[in-house]
Amino acid sequence: QVHLEESGGGLVQAGGSLRLSCALSGRAFTGYAMGWFRQAPGKAREFVASISRNGDITRSADSVKGRFSISRDNGKSTVYLQMNDLKPEDTAVYYCAANRLSAATDDSVYDYWGQGTRVTVSS
Repeated sequence: QVHLEESGGGLVQAGGSLRLSCALSGRAFTGYAMGWFRQAPGKAREFVASISRNGDITRSADSVKGRFSISRDNGKSTVYLQMNDLKPEDTAVYYCAANRLSAATDDSVYDYWGQGTRVTVSS
């Protein structure tokens, strides 16, 4: 059984940076493409970024392009989301997810989800 555990959330001022981490256990990390999604209060969950199993393909939402980057360390079974120039509208619970297919942007493709880590950006 795949287990995902996120860390790195917190409170940051606008313009600041955070790096989220998500560690996968229970199965071989290299067998999974990974994604980050977020859900703001009162809003639907939305795609943030994704990365293929070997890291050669990455995708990101238009709203975070140029500010957020996704990467993975297969030796540590961990995927990262580097978030720079944070804005109040980035405030949300951030979830990592895993699937065996591709760096998908559609959350229905993902089979496994973490419990989420909260990011709050103050203005």
